[in-house]
Amino acid sequence: MREISLRVNGESVSVEVEPREHLADILRDRLGLTGTHKACEQGACGACTVHLDGTPVLSCLMFAVQADNRTVSTVEGVGTAEELAPIQRAMSERHGLQCGFCTPGMIMQALDVIGRANGGLTPERVRHEMSGNLCRCTGYVSIVDAVLDAAAESGSPAAVPDDQPTQAEVQ
Repeated sequence: MREISLRVNGESVSVEVEPREHLADILRDRLGLTGTHKACEQGACGACTVHLDGTPVLSCLMFAVQADNRTVSTVEGVGTAEELAPIQRAMSERHGLQCGFCTPGMIMQALDVIGRANGGLTPERVRHEMSGNLCRCTGYVSIVDAVLDAAAESGSPAAVPDDQPTQAEVQ
């Protein structure tokens, strides 16, 4: 066993882990952050996506000891029931979730996509950037539209949902 220290959603925590334990297991089983979902456990679906020092990682593939003395953000740290984050609100309004299993990973990936957009977010770019997160329910259109809506709310001028014409289509 080895004690590691993490800053999770703004709180400092210490936890004893075995070197073989994955970050997803520690977040869910030891820290009670069950929004981090485990599905494929092979890094193919993105359901376990969290941010490590601001970068999305697949927590089912990462050993918890690798996160020692680092900052972890999970979906539980994104918004509150009283005040949803723009991406959470957009996912709800655009029906970007159905069963909800993929939603936490989608939200964490979308936050990174929006944060790096610099005004250059298009439906095609969102599809490409979100392609590592799988959903079996929505067909993705509503997820792409939600990401674009949230980006527009955050001030990304090039964000245009699929159901709205792009400037090139208007001309």
